[in-house]
Amino acid sequence: MKKLLMSGAATMIACAGAAHAQSSVTLYGLIDAGITYSNNQITPTGGGHSNWELKSGPVQYSRWGLRGAEDLGGGLKAIFNLESGFNLNNGQSSVNNRLFNRQAYVGLSSRDYGVITFGRQTDDMVDFVAPLSLTGTEYGGTHFAHPFDIDNLNDSFQINNAVKYQSPDFAGFKLGALYGFSNQAGGFSNNRAYSFGMSYMWGPLSFGAGFLQLNSDAATPGQLNTNGAVTDTTGSSLQGVLTTTAVPLGALAGRQQTWGAGVSYAIGPAVAGLVYTQTNLTELFQTGSSTHVQNFEGNVRYALTPAVELSAAYTYSRAGGLAGAGNPHWNQVSAMAGYAFSRRTDVYIQGVWQGVSASANSPLGVAWINGLTAPSSTSNQVEATVGLRHRF
Repeated sequence: MKKLLMSGAATMIACAGAAHAQSSVTLYGLIDAGITYSNNQITPTGGGHSNWELKSGPVQYSRWGLRGAEDLGGGLKAIFNLESGFNLNNGQSSVNNRLFNRQAYVGLSSRDYGVITFGRQTDDMVDFVAPLSLTGTEYGGTHFAHPFDIDNLNDSFQINNAVKYQSPDFAGFKLGALYGFSNQAGGFSNNRAYSFGMSYMWGPLSFGAGFLQLNSDAATPGQLNTNGAVTDTTGSSLQGVLTTTAVPLGALAGRQQTWGAGVSYAIGPAVAGLVYTQTNLTELFQTGSSTHVQNFEGNVRYALTPAVELSAAYTYSRAGGLAGAGNPHWNQVSAMAGYAFSRRTDVYIQGVWQGVSASANSPLGVAWINGLTAPSSTSNQVEATVGLRHRF
């Protein structure tokens, strides 16, 4: 009888172990904190003053998340990801009234056919072009973003109500597509989004391209759909400069098109890259006007030692077509050095200089480095940060 009981217990333990091996849930996260200096920040009383700040996420947004997978057999898995961004300074969520503000999706992953997911997700500019730009990586991040992060390479907003597909690897090629529903009866295109992209990797060469379109009836007063594809708010956006009011990015324009491509090449410990993006905005801010913003970025990374990584980027940006904005041009130089204590913990120092030129009295004639609390009172701005980053 004892042998029978012991045999049964052993069988149950073995079955439980097998079930555990086929299903997993992982808690993960990243905490990034730094002390940031910037000059010329506009104050409520006017003029510009230097500012010392303790910043959460100077390079990468602080976050925590849960991801899981269940093996369904035959190379098929059920997967999910729930990810929440937070402000390390005060412990609050980075987006009010939204628990999993960065990602929240469930789907199926097939070894042979790719991955399809449903929920709040990143677009294909973020997936395929951003990894080739320093702002979309751990080697530059938030302050390295192109002006106003207008091309979203720094992942300033995500897509709600989204169905997303990513293909398996075909001899180095990968493809992706996304559609974000408006979820509005009688307003199928009112605040919807769609995106697609591709990448190719061959030895030291990496290439990526993407496209994102946002549609909204926001150009018509009273037609803003706050339950649609894009509902994030941001103060450091093009709209923030022109109107000083942050509203859903879906209301930025009647139509927003962003497309771009990038390439990088590795030579030993060095990686050099080029990125181009263009964003077209039509029916802007209920005015009927249109504009476009182009970004040209060159970047380089160099592993000085296994623990020391150096990176730098130069970005030239220009806007045109917006009446009264002065067709500004931006020059931005960014650099960063990091030292890794381990695979999970590192310290870094980074700096950014931005200069803008525009016609007199243009609202876009002042510099504003992404991630800083306020724009400069002049056409130039400098940022310097010393930070600590930990992953778990």
